[in-house]
Amino acid sequence: MDNKENEKETKKSNIWQRLPDMDLAGRTRVFFRWVFLGVITGVIVGAIGALFFHSIAFATSFRTTHDLIILGLPVAGLFIVFLYRLCKDYEDKGTNLVIKSIQEGEHLPITKAPLIFISTTITHLFGGSTGRESAALQMGGSIGYNLGKLFRLKEGNVKIITMCGMSAAFAALFGIPMTAAFMAMEIENVGVMYYSALVPCVISALVASGLARYLGCVGEVFAVNVVPEFTPYQAIFTALLAILCAAVSVAFCAVLKFSGRTYKKLLPNPYIRIFVGGCIVVALTFISQTRYYNGAGMNVIEMAIEGKAPYWAFLFKMIFTALTLGAGYKGGEIVPALYIGATFGCLYSQLLGFDPALCAAIGMGALFCGVTNCPISSLFICFELFGFKGMPYYLLAIALSYTFSGYYSLYSSQKIVYSKFHNKYVNRETK
Repeated sequence: MDNKENEKETKKSNIWQRLPDMDLAGRTRVFFRWVFLGVITGVIVGAIGALFFHSIAFATSFRTTHDLIILGLPVAGLFIVFLYRLCKDYEDKGTNLVIKSIQEGEHLPITKAPLIFISTTITHLFGGSTGRESAALQMGGSIGYNLGKLFRLKEGNVKIITMCGMSAAFAALFGIPMTAAFMAMEIENVGVMYYSALVPCVISALVASGLARYLGCVGEVFAVNVVPEFTPYQAIFTALLAILCAAVSVAFCAVLKFSGRTYKKLLPNPYIRIFVGGCIVVALTFISQTRYYNGAGMNVIEMAIEGKAPYWAFLFKMIFTALTLGAGYKGGEIVPALYIGATFGCLYSQLLGFDPALCAAIGMGALFCGVTNCPISSLFICFELFGFKGMPYYLLAIALSYTFSGYYSLYSSQKIVYSKFHNKYVNRETK
């Protein structure tokens, strides 16, 4: 028996010795190859991401100084549908296609990048209620994927460079490279991290963030100055807020998917669907007599940090975003999720008498985690947006939100590989 076991061990060691990336020379070659590809991806995607940042900034500025431009939203929607059909993209799957590309190697056309760039800018210009990060993930993923094809990388390495592109675009647009690097590795399969992409994703995120900052992009940072000592009492108030945020995140995911299904069922024609959806958003905007729920709403997030956001802002933003994205307008769901988290946290602080900035920050981190199922990225985004002082609050809130949000997600392509509740392999779709 001992001889047989020794033979098996010898065979195993010989197998490992034959693997080219296990020796020092192989690891060095792989390292420098990914440094090169990470830098190239970071430069290309960072430059395009910076252009996209300024495009969205211009659209937002122009919309806020030309109030009646929102009346053009229905017609702008017709142009968006025309663009996608012109490029033969009849069933746009958005970020889900990027996730599928990493999971299963699905093709990402190069036209995806300019399409989402133009259509998201148009949506923001005319007052659609969306974010911009899904556009960044799609744009970066598409560029990364096609760079992989250009360099004739193997399928597994194409998936890695696709993640690099996602990291670079997210970092360029928001100025949060730590979050961007880990989110690209974490978002596809819940319970599994693609650590083989760590070096290239980190490099591409840092390069893109630095280049975007050089080109005039300014990342968001919010001041959370009052952070009380983390006591059992503070832990209870944080836990309650986190559990409520998890429930809100489930509602947000459900409302978004219900809206998309209902629009398609009642209005199968995409031109009619987006035109009618645009009319509904315009009508609700004039009924609400405010522009708080159009565009990304970063100004309202700042109001929430200061404790001045309207009580029901989180609910109205949820409705406006669902009506906009469900109709076929382009953009993202994550910034609206941050908006909803900030305003819900603000409401919680107003009702129970806690510091609004800390509650808004906790709400943003908890909502981000609840809708993306990315706890590590959620913790990092709190550190990069609010600083490290509130670490115990963010840590507890994210852990509870991750658990209580269950298997809901913004992205139907995301898979729950390992259970959130047991040490068990489940490999199931999100709700």
